[in-house]
Amino acid sequence: MKVFFTTIILAIFPVLLYSQDRITGRDFATRSEVIARNGMAATSQPLATQVALDILKKGGNAIDAAIAANAVLGVVEPTGSGVGGDLFAIIWSADKGKLYGLNASGKSPRSLKLEYFKENRFEVIPSYGPLPVSVPGCVDGWFEMHDMFGRLPMKDILQPAINYARDGFPVTEVIAYYLERGTAILKEYPNIKEVYMPGGKSPSKGEIFKNPLLAITLEKIVKGGRNEFYRGSIARDIDVFMKKQGGFLTYDDMSRHHSEWVQPVSTTYRGYEVWELPPNGQGIAALQMLNILEGFNIATMGFGSSDYIHVFTEAKKLAFEDRAKYYADPVFSATPVAELISKKYAAERRKLIDLEKAAKIYDAGKIEAGNTIYLTVADKFGNMVSLIQSNYRGMGSGMCPTGLGFVLQDRGEMFSLEEGHNNMYAPGKRPFHTIIPAFITKNNKPWISFGVMGGDMQPQGHVQIIVNLIDFKMNLQEAGDAPRIHHIGSSEPTGQQMTNGGILLLENGFRWEVIQRLISMGHTIQWDLGGYGGYQAIMWDAKNKVWFGASESRKDGQAAGY
Repeated sequence: MKVFFTTIILAIFPVLLYSQDRITGRDFATRSEVIARNGMAATSQPLATQVALDILKKGGNAIDAAIAANAVLGVVEPTGSGVGGDLFAIIWSADKGKLYGLNASGKSPRSLKLEYFKENRFEVIPSYGPLPVSVPGCVDGWFEMHDMFGRLPMKDILQPAINYARDGFPVTEVIAYYLERGTAILKEYPNIKEVYMPGGKSPSKGEIFKNPLLAITLEKIVKGGRNEFYRGSIARDIDVFMKKQGGFLTYDDMSRHHSEWVQPVSTTYRGYEVWELPPNGQGIAALQMLNILEGFNIATMGFGSSDYIHVFTEAKKLAFEDRAKYYADPVFSATPVAELISKKYAAERRKLIDLEKAAKIYDAGKIEAGNTIYLTVADKFGNMVSLIQSNYRGMGSGMCPTGLGFVLQDRGEMFSLEEGHNNMYAPGKRPFHTIIPAFITKNNKPWISFGVMGGDMQPQGHVQIIVNLIDFKMNLQEAGDAPRIHHIGSSEPTGQQMTNGGILLLENGFRWEVIQRLISMGHTIQWDLGGYGGYQAIMWDAKNKVWFGASESRKDGQAAGY
């Protein structure tokens, strides 16, 4: 069996080593960092990055620019974002000298009861259609950020998105790919063809795509503010549409929605403070992993070594078992955040790792009682925004309300139907969330705002970026370009259990002798073309008083400054 499996590995890893001729930097680096004095933006689409810089040059701050970029991404990258989804942000306020966290995620419909799923014999909540739809929190998140920190009027901030929706934009390569895949799945749902398949097909690379209905929706938001979306005509249109589709999201659900300012939580990693948002998101999984890894001498193991990949994978398995058991809406379940991210708890969990053998299964720890877009912007005032926003499953539920030009998210799929589970479905409850922004400070001063979008890859990506920067001394662009590790198969917040140790996915660039040793240690290895996330980052160089920017080389994004 080992010989057969090794043969398969050889077949699917045709090229494991590659290099690029570079005068400076690591061989795997795709380009140099971007460096500028006055401001920096890094997003997954160059048009959004340019809009963010335009807003900064008009006198707006990082918060204004982040909202503008997010709105544009909802137009030009509907395969991952839009006003039908949720939003989370970590904001460094230069004026206040502190971090703020925003949870702009929506709740499940109040009229949809757990009994409905039982009576209709659902074992899991469907991925598409009306049942996984929860209240979209994005628009309220924009206005919360703007009310707290904004400088320019919302009309100026949202106008670029309106222009691109009305006048059109050329579709980029990666987005064209995901549009084709997304519409193939969702095309039989109402209004998908009309909005996203003009002429009977999704737009190809370079084609001009227009969404005039979304332009009208955004204009309504400019005129009526958040109330237009949650208590005005948009909310009423959503109510009528969902009733017609047999759904449960209502005008009442929309009108009750509000975002929450939350306190970011942190751990230290080799003298740096790493910040995430508390549940209902999965951010603390990154903190748990870092606490476990801090007990190993990662730097001496070396990047790409079997020892490093092994301990990283085992730390991930341990953290994700806790993620499956404990992470949920804190209003419904008292998630023991302080205990989970404590150094003492990490030390106990670290003892379970066998340095020579991969574990097939870990149990969650015992705690005593008591497709997505990511962007980051920084401005000349010193403000920094780490923002992530998503529909979930790329284009969301397939529920595209008539006349509005966007798809509603399907985050409700993440609820568990398992009796007694912390993340068990309940009316008016926020589902477990995968999207997480991140931030790093040093001596309570801002250092890096960053994120790595992509489902359960996100905390794994956060940890790899931090380890690359701190342990392996990579620069900001190299940290994102380095070949990535993605472990799948841990227990899920829906109640599904990990089996047989899961699967370790490795990107091209790891040495064959490393892969051979990992197989001998009991890891099941597969190659995967995608699924390694989307990275954007901005770093403040306090010595030279300049911003460094980096963007994901695997996608269409851009970091730019002025």
